Amino acid sequence: MHAVLEREQLSPNVVRLVIEAPRVATIRKPGQFVIVRLGPGAERIPLTIADSDPDKGTITLMIQAIGASTTDLCALQPGDTITDVAGPLGQPTELPDHGHAVCVGGGVGTAVILPIARELKRRGVAVTSVIGGRSREWVILEPELREAGEVVACTDDGSYGRPGFVTQALKDLLDAGGIDEVFAVGPVPMMRAVSEMTRPYGVKTTVSLNAIMVDGTGMCGGCRVSIGGQTRYACVDGPEFDGHRVDFGELADRLTTYRTFEKEALERRDAECQSGVSA
Repeated sequence: MHAVLEREQLSPNVVRLVIEAPRVATIRKPGQFVIVRLGPGAERIPLTIADSDPDKGTITLMIQAIGASTTDLCALQPGDTITDVAGPLGQPTELPDHGHAVCVGGGVGTAVILPIARELKRRGVAVTSVIGGRSREWVILEPELREAGEVVACTDDGSYGRPGFVTQALKDLLDAGGIDEVFAVGPVPMMRAVSEMTRPYGVKTTVSLNAIMVDGTGMCGGCRVSIGGQTRYACVDGPEFDGHRVDFGELADRLTTYRTFEKEALERRDAECQSGVSA
């Protein structure tokens, strides 16, 4: 059993949980993830490790409530427990040790770029983070990312920071020059747009395909992706890949596979909750 020690609401649907997982905390590296199972019979959920404290034996997870299982995880409070936390899994992020890198985070993807930005700073790389959300309340982890370098916060509605999308802010940085590498994590359309934007500049671009992972071990085949015309599995070969080689069209189609099932599961959960309240 893994105890929940801390809980923080980062945005309307994103929660930060600090949980006990001493073995994972000791050996995890940026880019790796864990498979979480709330209890017996519960769904297996792959979640990126946003931070860890080996001395305290804890890891930090940022969870976005989308379906029934992630909604249940987000409802946990300090003192609650998670039955299974397996990991670390996946390949660590390949990081440079010099130059200037831009980390682009959209929504909960900002949680994935946080450990990358921190490790880049530790290696002596100059870091600029470009993060975005629909409005002020959806922009997360800005103070933490400022510890690693400059931060450009963007909001779609202009309620905070720079008005507009993260891609527009990224283009300004690319036009100014001096960018050696870009790391982008967020919705698939955003990562696709970033990859297409950096292509003519010849700037290496790494994207995270963690959103497509299901089983986390490569056994289910649900996370198959085409990288440079070859089949790869996001959970064992990734979850990070060269954005200029990803078949984003295929990826977008595959992401819709479980959408109906997720909707039905969430509706059943809500109905059971309402029934319990009524009783």
